[in-house]
Amino acid sequence: MLSKKEKKLIKEIWERLTPVAEEIGSDALLRMFTSYPGTKTYFSHLDISPGSTHLNSHGKKIVLAIAEGAKDISQLTVTLAPLQTLHAYQLRIDPTNFKLLSHCMLVTLACYLGEEFTPVAHAAMDKYLSAFAAVLSEKYR
Repeated sequence: MLSKKEKKLIKEIWERLTPVAEEIGSDALLRMFTSYPGTKTYFSHLDISPGSTHLNSHGKKIVLAIAEGAKDISQLTVTLAPLQTLHAYQLRIDPTNFKLLSHCMLVTLACYLGEEFTPVAHAAMDKYLSAFAAVLSEKYR
């Protein structure tokens, strides 16, 4: 699926973004909540307004999980196993939302990275985030 070069590129991008995980993650979540309002239902017990502690905290968790998975993409299923169980059995998140968030994350990355988010980086990241979403959805089958 991903070449060695693409895996290396993805790993480097996420290593670079880890220090701004809260900013990247909260922006992607806000984009998702705005573009797909139905996704807010899973967060009705939290304050998800722009700049809120809950939004920033959850955004950071998401980016750190994505970055952790990028360290060894070949082990993505193992790395994400606890999150698979949490989202499928405890939180009961509609797996379609993982795809929606992946799309919003791509837009956020394009905005944040600008010209550095080349077509090659975009394509590689799209493949990775699609794989990430697919792995999170595996427990639903």
